[in-house]
Amino acid sequence: MSPDLVLTTVNAPYRRQLDARQLAACLLDPAVARAVPGHMSSFFGEVEPALQLAFAGMFDIDERQLVAAAKAFARYSGETYRLDRASEGAASRRVIRSGPAIRRG
Repeated sequence: MSPDLVLTTVNAPYRRQLDARQLAACLLDPAVARAVPGHMSSFFGEVEPALQLAFAGMFDIDERQLVAAAKAFARYSGETYRLDRASEGAASRRVIRSGPAIRRG
């Protein structure tokens, strides 16, 4: 995966341009993310979750870390993001599937 599509989306409306490593640093450090709130809002709000995950994976950021970053930025910004909501639903489905089987009849 090339980070170009992600970076084009994230950087489009801003004079300050982040490179891939700078964006990855934002995913790992909430204080760094708060310094570029527009970029982070674009990343979590406009980039498809699958691309977010692929981008993060390029920098050895796993899904758990990415979801934590989304949640932290959502708390800061007051916004909600698809990755955060989707991950909660997936977690709920995993819990339900891992529970005991219900016998009927």
